[in-house]
Amino acid sequence: MVDRTHLKWFAEARFGMFIHWGLYSLLGRGEWVMFQERISPEEYAPLARRFRPRRFDAEAWVNLAREAGCKYVVFTTRHHDGFSLFDSEVSEFTSARTAAGRDFVAEYVRACRRAGLKIGLYYSLLDWRFPAYFSGPAKDPKGWEEHVRYSHAQVRELCTKYGKIDLLWYDGAWVPWKEGDPAVNSAPRGDVWRAAELNAMVRELQPHIVINNRSGTLEDYDTPEQHIEASPSGRPWEACMTMNDHWGYCRGDHNWKTTTQLLHNLVTCASGGGNLLLNIGPRADGTIPAPSVKRMRELGAWMSVNGRAVYGAGSAPFGGNNFGLTTARGNTVYLHVFYWPGRALTLPGVQPRVTSARLLATGERLKVDQEGDVLRLSGLPGAAPDRRDTVIALRLRDSARR
Repeated sequence: MVDRTHLKWFAEARFGMFIHWGLYSLLGRGEWVMFQERISPEEYAPLARRFRPRRFDAEAWVNLAREAGCKYVVFTTRHHDGFSLFDSEVSEFTSARTAAGRDFVAEYVRACRRAGLKIGLYYSLLDWRFPAYFSGPAKDPKGWEEHVRYSHAQVRELCTKYGKIDLLWYDGAWVPWKEGDPAVNSAPRGDVWRAAELNAMVRELQPHIVINNRSGTLEDYDTPEQHIEASPSGRPWEACMTMNDHWGYCRGDHNWKTTTQLLHNLVTCASGGGNLLLNIGPRADGTIPAPSVKRMRELGAWMSVNGRAVYGAGSAPFGGNNFGLTTARGNTVYLHVFYWPGRALTLPGVQPRVTSARLLATGERLKVDQEGDVLRLSGLPGAAPDRRDTVIALRLRDSARR
């Protein structure tokens, strides 16, 4: 039997904050700007001389996560552009060895520990500055091996320099080489990155760490991106999503999701037994755009009242209805009412016996009538107490979890 005790906190957390921030934030056109605008490494490198984020405050970032109700944070230590936000012995292209003169990962880790939040580190295996990444190991085996050794060395640094790390969030293990290259088609991407060897090292250095599935091996959990998709057979999963359309700061992107949409995404994840990792993209100076702050605080206000319907909750023994979604924990089903029906609510398909119902926010009891598998609740307020999601707690005679 697989030991999953190291995943207990992750399965109960349900809500985390992602942070995409780096040199690309200076340009304000998203985190893929170097690749998409074909900026060469030689043209891109001078940005490091301008990167002096005077208003960077790891405490403020982490406190926002805590205020929002997040239980963990994932910080981009190095994205695909190759600029490391930590001091590395194998690179001069780092925040500690250029104009900023700071190890931002160290500051972030200390802030998380003070706030009592779990520490997640994002690391991209690929680095656009390596020509071998684009040519592949068959055409440039020496260059490819140099790239792989470099990435392994930096992961080792992240796992040894900052004390206990709770979560490692890989990215960038895909390969861009053309179809028909036998070296590509015969080898899974995890093999070309030596992912099994890499993760064995990580687990030796950080025995309790949780690792995602993006190094080319399955590891602990799945990561659907920009959509919500539950994994089969109870496998842990986490949907990572943006508030607008970009991960990194993009000054022209004003397509913000509403707080209601974000909240419904969070509840949808919990109802399927998964987590939501919600992203912020700070500006180059370290400040967080006001729309992100506003939404995180509004989510936090809701979570402060209704968090028990999300934390540690999972799928319920009955779900689909006209009003919203359900989560469950112990012998309680939480009915998340997105679309308020008025003073009465009818739920079909409820096989378990419901012994009581109350509004979670106030404790106000509702009248319960159950005939067969049809549950009727009455005595509801005429208008929704919370227009985004009013939670009704249903106490069952037996355990509620599927």
